[in-house]
Amino acid sequence: MGSKVNPVGMRTGIIKTWDSSWYAGKRTYAKVLKEDIAIRKFIMVKLNDTGIAKLELERNAKDITINIHSSKPGVIIGRQGAGVEGLKAELEKKFGHKFTLNVKEVKKPELVASLVAENIAMQIERRVSYRRAAKMAVQKAMDAGAKGIKIRVGGRLNGVEIARSEFYSEGQIPLHTFRADIDYAGHPARTTYGIIGVKVWVNRGMVYNKQNAST
Repeated sequence: MGSKVNPVGMRTGIIKTWDSSWYAGKRTYAKVLKEDIAIRKFIMVKLNDTGIAKLELERNAKDITINIHSSKPGVIIGRQGAGVEGLKAELEKKFGHKFTLNVKEVKKPELVASLVAENIAMQIERRVSYRRAAKMAVQKAMDAGAKGIKIRVGGRLNGVEIARSEFYSEGQIPLHTFRADIDYAGHPARTTYGIIGVKVWVNRGMVYNKQNAST
């Protein structure tokens, strides 16, 4: 029986780059990797509901540079940069490294799978119809320039006894074409009936050069 591979991981090294850039020897690799994961979790918890699409970490001998891609950069930066400076101080205190934080704006959040999935999950938790939330997300993505989008909503939809899945799609999602810039993400919606899973695939067009790949 065939299995679907994560489209982002499948294209890493072909048209997509790694989210972390550093080198470590055999003795320190596990420690650095564990710290990398801890830094990401810390930032995601601290910056919850700020529309974070991607975190890029770069390590060198002097400091750790983190590029935060967000649809709400103003919320992260804060008044006169107080927000980002406070986050930097907390990171340095907790992990004992010097940090450089760069906040970058995501110009089209409708084309970022993680933000689309998170938005749909939040609407479901607020008791908005999952059909309405998914159809609106499809329409917004196509209006923003997507070549195709597919959304899967699965679980005890509307509180029914037997869990099921429903798909909503438009356009093309060529999963076997490696030069197709397919973004993929999932997000859980926690309801009184249990967890409803939301998965999103977004086709942002063909890429013939790594530098042309979207965030």
